[in-house]
Amino acid sequence: MRSMNLFCAMLMFALFQSSMVASETKAIAPQMTAAAIVDKNAAARGGLAAWRAVQTMEMKGKMEAGGNQRSSLPVSGGRGAAKVVPLRRKEQVELPFVMDLQRGRKMRIEIEFNGQTAVQVYNGSQGWKLRPFLNRHEVENFTSEELKTASKQSDLDGLLIDYQAKGSTLELEGAEPVEGRNSYKLKVTDKYGNARHVWVDAETFLETKIEGAPRRLDGKYHPVAIYLRDYRSVDGLVMPFVLETAVEGVRDTEKILIEHIISNPKLDESRFAMPR
Repeated sequence: MRSMNLFCAMLMFALFQSSMVASETKAIAPQMTAAAIVDKNAAARGGLAAWRAVQTMEMKGKMEAGGNQRSSLPVSGGRGAAKVVPLRRKEQVELPFVMDLQRGRKMRIEIEFNGQTAVQVYNGSQGWKLRPFLNRHEVENFTSEELKTASKQSDLDGLLIDYQAKGSTLELEGAEPVEGRNSYKLKVTDKYGNARHVWVDAETFLETKIEGAPRRLDGKYHPVAIYLRDYRSVDGLVMPFVLETAVEGVRDTEKILIEHIISNPKLDESRFAMPR
């Protein structure tokens, strides 16, 4: 009887804990519609009217290009025996970049590397790149896969702002933690049927994570997540200044550190044109 009473007490305690967790979850992430979450997101980011007034944007900063995290390198010995050579660990290399954005999913990125400038451009329908650091000094068209990925990217205001005007649909798939904070998980499907997930913080209503385009490694596609941090206000618009990309199964991440953002700069159309 004593063991039965102890079992009942443990069961009641477990049920009590479950009810407390459910209560806390409800308090952190109250039930809301997807539309209401997006409305609060727009307000948190500066307001719908303010974002509708933005036609162009320029960002400057640094992006990580990887480093050497290995402590040793195996090489062949004199008689086929293997030996280990210590390596000096290198920190992530940070490359200066300039990114120009314009409505219509137009994007131009210039990256400085070893005194040379790499360029990648998408004008809404065509894409081209110049990669002198790979000894490729002539303009190359995007591959079909690169073109497909670029066409699925969001406009300069993201996936949620004015989603209905863009022809997208929205679905709330519940709430789950992102970096220790409860977030709403939204599924956004554009007018072409491409679906991506966005996580919105349940308290600040700012995006905390975005589903990126899968990357092909070792013949397989790996899920990609982009974490958004360090939100700041620029001319009344609230934007993240740190974007960290994580690829499932890959230890190292990639960070974009934004230092300066200009809203509505004058951008010549030639910046997005294909060179002749």
